[in-house]
Amino acid sequence: MNKYTHNILIILGVSLGLFSCTDSFLDTESMTEINEENFYKTIADAEMALVGCYDGFQRTSSNGNLAFYVVSEVLSDNCFGGTGHTDGRAYQALDRFDISQSSSDNNLFNGTWSDYYAGIFRCNKLLQKLDGIDFSSDPAARPRIEGETRFLRALMYFDMVRLFERIPLLTEPTTENLPQADPADTYKLIVEDLVFAAGNIPANAYPKADAANNDGRVTSYAAKSLLARVYLFYTGYYGADDLGVTRAAVLQGLEDVISSGEFGLIEEYHTLWPAASYVADVDNNTLDKSAYAGMGNRETVFAEKFNNTSNYNGDVDGNRWLVMMGMRNTNWSPYGKGWGACTVNPALVNAFSNDDKRKVASLIDIVGEGIESSFDLRDQREYTGYSVKKYTPTALPDGTSDTGGEKDFQISQDQDYVIIRYADVLLMAAELGSSNAQSYYDQVRQRAGLSVRPVSQANIMEERRFEFAFEGIRYWDLLRQGLDTAATAIAQTQSVTSGGSDDQVVITADNIKKTRGFMQIPNTQITLSNGVLTQNAGWN
Repeated sequence: MNKYTHNILIILGVSLGLFSCTDSFLDTESMTEINEENFYKTIADAEMALVGCYDGFQRTSSNGNLAFYVVSEVLSDNCFGGTGHTDGRAYQALDRFDISQSSSDNNLFNGTWSDYYAGIFRCNKLLQKLDGIDFSSDPAARPRIEGETRFLRALMYFDMVRLFERIPLLTEPTTENLPQADPADTYKLIVEDLVFAAGNIPANAYPKADAANNDGRVTSYAAKSLLARVYLFYTGYYGADDLGVTRAAVLQGLEDVISSGEFGLIEEYHTLWPAASYVADVDNNTLDKSAYAGMGNRETVFAEKFNNTSNYNGDVDGNRWLVMMGMRNTNWSPYGKGWGACTVNPALVNAFSNDDKRKVASLIDIVGEGIESSFDLRDQREYTGYSVKKYTPTALPDGTSDTGGEKDFQISQDQDYVIIRYADVLLMAAELGSSNAQSYYDQVRQRAGLSVRPVSQANIMEERRFEFAFEGIRYWDLLRQGLDTAATAIAQTQSVTSGGSDDQVVITADNIKKTRGFMQIPNTQITLSNGVLTQNAGWN
């Protein structure tokens, strides 16, 4: 269950009615065909459908469309668009908030939009069917399954509303052509779902002590932690506190996570990340992975799971965006090759203290690690000399992709995307005014090898920049501090190298403000809606 897709063929059969034999000559209910009418009956059916919801969430990353994580990094001041020198300029359009960089790209997010709504549809279908399922043998299963489903729906809506702001709000499985909702209504549904999940998934449903069975499943602690992230973003960006949950209640949820004893900081920061902790053994053509803390370690509050069994025949369960993060066509064990997106902004590199242990764990220094002589500068756009280390493919010394399955460096990647870490819980609690704020803040800094300093809002936000670099968080942290703050931080002119020649990245504050920080609605979706959907400002 911790890999989501063990039953996906069955789930697809349920959805599409693929399993059938000859019906009775009396045309009564089929005894051999699984369909909507005879499926949602038992707890086992509900559990299977829940796995389908996890799979729907996984496919927002594994289908190979523009991934939320990659977009979050490109939009931030952590990274530039990068990719190949002769590739299209879609990532530059995002990085600069300027569609004129790639004017034909009017469907940048069409696959993303479809993937998310397909996942939301699955959640809505299961929620609709719960009342018809017999839970008499285990009444406690009903609120747990509903809680997990509503968390997944909330998380997918949270991604969507942050990307696009105005989106159709579907709370039941429907194909109705709905207009874009007021974002406040979307956030209120998200909060309602998370409050339900936090209150109805038993604390011992998936105990951290049993991580092998828990890894990747939603817990009440994950719901309380995500609720805090939602609350901080909404109240920060919109300057309103009208979500039906109080600041005190949100903080108490974080305090519950901290006091549970289920989580803690991993002692050595670099061991959280495969590429930062693996050591190449050239003589034996292997990787020493003994330092890696592993997937589902005690710092992981919630992670998106992947398999290495993807293929080109329809099995889709890998981390498809990870290949975008690898150094462009360059294997340098333990680092594996990729497509060179998200080249690291030197301004971030220079902002790290040299005493900060997180620096070397977070980024690849292409020059400092002796890689540049093997790096083809002619093939890379917006080369800065730095690449992301936290999320990058890994490879054996002979260049073989370090994955299972077909060892395909594009589709066999299976590194977890850790959405919420315990360090985030500590810093969010400090930000929300915990009486233990100084202690929580100190714990994060001391792990990084840094000295104690007074806790404050400004210091917390600065700490978050380094603690969560390249984790898909920075852009949203900037945006929730206000559009002007985000625009000022992201706007810049930076010298880079593209195709081996001098180049510049120019990002203007005006472009960021025109879009209000939100993304392009796919033109295909606007067309399919017969104009019911309208484009976001700055993307026409």
